Amino acid sequence: MSAIKSGMQTVRARIAAAAQAAGRRPNEIELIAVSKTFPAQAVAEAVRCGQRAFGENYAQEGVAKMLALRNEPGLSPEPILWHFIGPIQSNKTRLIAEHYDWVQCVDRYSVAQRLSQQRPPHFADLQLCIQVNISGESSKHGVEPAALAELAQEVCILPRVRLRGLMAIPEPSIVPGRVRGQFRALRELKEALDERGVRLDTLSMGMSDDLETAIEEGATMVRIGRAIFGERP
Repeated sequence: MSAIKSGMQTVRARIAAAAQAAGRRPNEIELIAVSKTFPAQAVAEAVRCGQRAFGENYAQEGVAKMLALRNEPGLSPEPILWHFIGPIQSNKTRLIAEHYDWVQCVDRYSVAQRLSQQRPPHFADLQLCIQVNISGESSKHGVEPAALAELAQEVCILPRVRLRGLMAIPEPSIVPGRVRGQFRALRELKEALDERGVRLDTLSMGMSDDLETAIEEGATMVRIGRAIFGERP
């Protein structure tokens, strides 16, 4: 058995066990395989293991893999969904709008507006998540929690995009409960938006080391790289 196939099986088992422990159904949690820096051949192997959703941090690298996989023999014709999960440079919004299915890292209105304007009108709406700086770290991208409601209300009325949820990357910590508290805070922000009439269905949180905690706190997407593909080169 290949390392990627073994990693996929282990991660899926972890998701199922965490969901069961939280009183949830495993199919409530979508697995995003984070394939940044790994070659198209690694993505193709994950596709052969049944994985259909992938996350990329670098717009051009992701597009190159999309094109390579179109010519990869033996892959299922079922569509692959591509999530852009990295910081967005303003000169890359057109490339992202024209090639990706989801953008999980919107943190300012100007970026959402450009994605809306540059999404081809004959494409399905681009699915968006707002990235929240839930840990308050100066090194992290994301909107501050206090500014989230205003941004969400502005984004949700843009054409050719659809605001689906919130995404966050917690501060790594060995302090018990700190990461859990940040996941819980993101869920509470989503609930507060629901009360304001901004209905969202996605909480993208949890990675290789903390997916169980994220699922316990309500994650509907987990973004897993190392536990599937191994250490990055």
